[in-house]
Amino acid sequence: MKRDELGDLMAFLAVCEERSFTRAAARLGTSQSALSHTVKRLEERLDIRLLTRTTRNVSPTLAGEQLAATLRPAFNDIEERLAGLNEMRARPAGLVRITTSHHAAVELIWPRLSPVLAEYPDVQLEMAVDPKLTDIVEERFDAGVRLGESVEKDMIALRIGPDLRMLTVGTREYFARHGRPETPHDLTDHNCINLRLPTLGGLYPWEFERDGKPLNVRVTGQVTSNDVELIVRACLDGHGLCCLPDYHLRDHIAAGRVEAVLEDWSPPFPGYHLYYPSRRQVTPAFALVRDALRYTG
Repeated sequence: MKRDELGDLMAFLAVCEERSFTRAAARLGTSQSALSHTVKRLEERLDIRLLTRTTRNVSPTLAGEQLAATLRPAFNDIEERLAGLNEMRARPAGLVRITTSHHAAVELIWPRLSPVLAEYPDVQLEMAVDPKLTDIVEERFDAGVRLGESVEKDMIALRIGPDLRMLTVGTREYFARHGRPETPHDLTDHNCINLRLPTLGGLYPWEFERDGKPLNVRVTGQVTSNDVELIVRACLDGHGLCCLPDYHLRDHIAAGRVEAVLEDWSPPFPGYHLYYPSRRQVTPAFALVRDALRYTG
């Protein structure tokens, strides 16, 4: 195989995975027109159409899907073996890609990895901040950071933060007008601020538990948003109750701006975990990042 043919195959796989010439070009560090020309050249050489192009979307044909399925494990194996060569270096080096939520990135990951990057200048870090759950194998991430209950069972999971709690809160003025719910069932009589989930677009059912028995409540109210900061703002302005992870509310509770209710229905749950495939070869750079993020209590 000629060198340019290998490059053409890598370019095609990037477009196939990104479903976009624009995103694939950014990933490969090239222009969209050059990438389009490369894929067209590959199709002409193979004498078969690999991609279906529309004004809004790029998707693989049946032949394209078969070729991508062949290339993906081969290129993954090459990348892992090249990364393994870093073991021969005196110091860890290479790129570590992590997908994470905004809060975990700002509050947990960056504070711990900032000094690591300063000490190891040959280690590179890419953090993709995305509220949606990401297939780290499909998207070629080294690891992901999500709540422990969201980690798939076939992944290695490492705790990087303490347990969390969902808290239901409201302002003192709101409770003076509407009373306090004594049980989650009472929430049907209250104005509740809904959170629209990013992954599937549904509304978050408020989750409670008592004596080991879970209880989910579908709430209603005037305000719905997919933005947590806006939900907190609406609650502070007295537009209803909200139910969010405690780290969004601690400062407001401490300052007396809101008060928590139903706390005996809100037990702790597993906090943030770093997760990665069990079959992935651990490079020195990734091991350095993993150990720096490990939660020690």
